[in-house]
Amino acid sequence: MTTAKFNKLFDKVQLNDGITLQNRIVLAPMTHSSSNPDLSVSEAELTYYERRTGKLGLAITAVAHVMPGGIGFQNQFAAFGEENLPGLTKLATSLKKGGAKAVLQFFHAGIQGPRNLVPNGDVVGPSAIELQDGSSSRELSHEEIESIILDFGRATDLAIRAGFDGVEIHGANGYLVQQFVSGWSNRRTDKWGGSIEQRLTFPLAVTDEVQRVVAEKAKTPFIVGYRFSPEEPQEEGLTMDDTFALIKALNTKNLSYLHVSLMEYNSKPRRGGDLERTRLEQIVEAAGNVPVIGVGGVHTPDQALEAIELGAAMIALGRELIVEPDWVEKVHAGEENDIAVTLTANDQHRLVIPDQLWGMMMGIPGWFPVVEEATE
Repeated sequence: MTTAKFNKLFDKVQLNDGITLQNRIVLAPMTHSSSNPDLSVSEAELTYYERRTGKLGLAITAVAHVMPGGIGFQNQFAAFGEENLPGLTKLATSLKKGGAKAVLQFFHAGIQGPRNLVPNGDVVGPSAIELQDGSSSRELSHEEIESIILDFGRATDLAIRAGFDGVEIHGANGYLVQQFVSGWSNRRTDKWGGSIEQRLTFPLAVTDEVQRVVAEKAKTPFIVGYRFSPEEPQEEGLTMDDTFALIKALNTKNLSYLHVSLMEYNSKPRRGGDLERTRLEQIVEAAGNVPVIGVGGVHTPDQALEAIELGAAMIALGRELIVEPDWVEKVHAGEENDIAVTLTANDQHRLVIPDQLWGMMMGIPGWFPVVEEATE
């Protein structure tokens, strides 16, 4: 029986499109670089997802790219091409087995695309920007921008036919959609750049195209979410005020939800807005009636409750569901004290984690709480 104070985590949530989620807990989209070499969904991914999506309200996939040049990671599954429909269909089915609504997240990596993975090494973005390897990205032409917008629409059509309940536009973490919003990465002077209102032209056009395809192709209510990062560290980069302008514009689109990408759910702004109040509180206020998913540093049920008190309608868990696939079930059963918070180097098979992801988890110090196995 659920501990009384955590009942709130299991409230049903109504999204802006009328779709109801069975609770507030969301599988956060996390890159796992475990797809097949041909960019199709692998069996290892299917079993990984199925193991940790029981009893969730919403399950959001790792991000998929909407065109070959939009790739961002090694072994990242693709959201384009008829050849990828069977794998995406299996993925949607796996995610939905426990009652969660299944959402396909997609993007174009833009200037963050690895040159060795992007076809012909042609790394593109809103403007020519010097990259970390000393080279520069290539500025997209007007025609290319229009074509990428249509790619988001085609990916939406693929998601609908694969049986997903919705899609999430990845406008966060410095990828192409965010690159257009940011004054640091978007230095254009045509219709796609300039003032913050002009820099919103691309994300709003992507949103319109996704919603156009949904209206045309979806037979039942279909989720369209939008993920964003509220600030950037660069001097010319995003501020909270830019993000409030983005939210105000998105509020006219009747999106299902907004998903804020934060490192810590209770962090405060660097620039813009009220520096004494959390970003999450201010974003929820700006979003009005649109439900907000909060993410970042939520490890325990108590922290999940805190994020809800700050106004989040839903709480996304990433690493927590990798370390403890039964997180939701244990809280629901009143067994929150049994939630695993560490793992050992021998836990890959028990936790049903693909080889590539496991390699990253073991190879990046501090990313996961790995401990020595207890000895008798």
